[in-house]
Amino acid sequence: INTCNGFYCDYFSPNKPYKPTLWTEAWTGWFSDFGGPNYQRPVEDLAFAVARFIQKGGSFVNYYMYHGGTNFGRTAGGPFITTSYDYDAPIDEYGLIRQPKYDHLKELHKAIKLCEKALLNSDPNIVILGSYEKAHVFSSESGGCAAFLSNYNLRSNAKVTFNNMHYNLPRWSISILPDCRNVVFNTAKVGTEASRVQMVPTNVKIESWETFNEDVHSVDDESSMTVKGLLEQLNITRDTSDYLWYTTSVRISSSESFLRKGTPLTLSIQTAGHGIHVFINGQLSGTLFRIENIGPHFETRNIGVQGPVVLHGLDEGKKDLTWQKWSYKVGLKGEADNLGSPNSIPSIDWTQGSLATLKQRPLTWYKAFFNAPGGDDPLALDMSGMGKGQVWINGESIGRYWTILVNGNCSGCSYVGAFRQTKCHFGCGGPTQQWYHVPRSWLKPTRNSLVVFEEIGGDASKISIVKRLTATDK
Repeated sequence: INTCNGFYCDYFSPNKPYKPTLWTEAWTGWFSDFGGPNYQRPVEDLAFAVARFIQKGGSFVNYYMYHGGTNFGRTAGGPFITTSYDYDAPIDEYGLIRQPKYDHLKELHKAIKLCEKALLNSDPNIVILGSYEKAHVFSSESGGCAAFLSNYNLRSNAKVTFNNMHYNLPRWSISILPDCRNVVFNTAKVGTEASRVQMVPTNVKIESWETFNEDVHSVDDESSMTVKGLLEQLNITRDTSDYLWYTTSVRISSSESFLRKGTPLTLSIQTAGHGIHVFINGQLSGTLFRIENIGPHFETRNIGVQGPVVLHGLDEGKKDLTWQKWSYKVGLKGEADNLGSPNSIPSIDWTQGSLATLKQRPLTWYKAFFNAPGGDDPLALDMSGMGKGQVWINGESIGRYWTILVNGNCSGCSYVGAFRQTKCHFGCGGPTQQWYHVPRSWLKPTRNSLVVFEEIGGDASKISIVKRLTATDK
């Protein structure tokens, strides 16, 4: 049995005429990727898509997602997909109802249910009502009748006559008539106010900060293997860690005869990893990121440093480092010592000190403690003061964080017309994700451990616990 996934599936037909028409993924929104915008799919269009499918004779609709979620740990479906998998779902990532999407779909389902007898006992008869207007009529032998009146026009509302009665159809909408006379639902007419999300500070203090810094100088000594040339990342890490060290040595004279006058010494790297940090003699010299999440045969693609790796600016022109001897080390010392777990017995000593002196220091682990906020409102970590890394609470991985800013077009959103990922962006000007879901079931009343690994550098003193509230616009 073949099925359909997509924003719309009214075009779909099963591979045999006697098989049911199944829509296994009716996309309620779209996932977010770090560096990209967040997406909203107007519920008017989603309801329109479902009604289009049912009026054609569709048998089954499954929403994806009906309840948004969180990619805890390292479970995101691609290297750039955000930890949040909210998906603009009718029930959001935190378990709160998103209006008007929730109620409008609820009313749609009620309307379809009222048409049940006619839908299950006949195929639709299509009646042309105008250039863009149609009626799909279901009539059962027992006398049941249901009709779907559609207007596909993108610009104009329509007045149509059906069964000697007059109906007004908003543009890009479908009206449902369970008795072929009375309209009980129109996909473009939303009767519920929009819910408004607020992330409200709590009075929780995060205290007793300690730090540990990864020793870049010791990486070469701890490398597990050395070979000539560059190796693919997953073949070495086996996905046990996000991190793989590539290390090589280069001898360069600082005399003018070896450096091209007036030309800076630069390094070019061809990489298929989602991020790379370059350290020269233990100092962070540069960071590079790529943006790509999906595509054909994504699972077969190589990742990591593929080469060439070339040093430019020498008097001789350039030096290709690709086929030098490279040493490899999987993961971080903090990972090996299980620093994310409150029960670990690390072989390192945490350092107490002022966070003010540690701002923008790369490859730093932070540890602190906090008490759980009162109440039962959903909770999140505000990570807007940090750069990029991972977070653990009481040994449970909250996931990857990255405060890269949104690149998108947030100029406006209309429900009219086919929805695609290029429509209805929001969040421009800020990070793609700022708040990271903290399940209350992971917390104890007091002394919860918070561990953060920061790759680039940030201000851990700005990390805070917030609660998520919703209200409706008046």
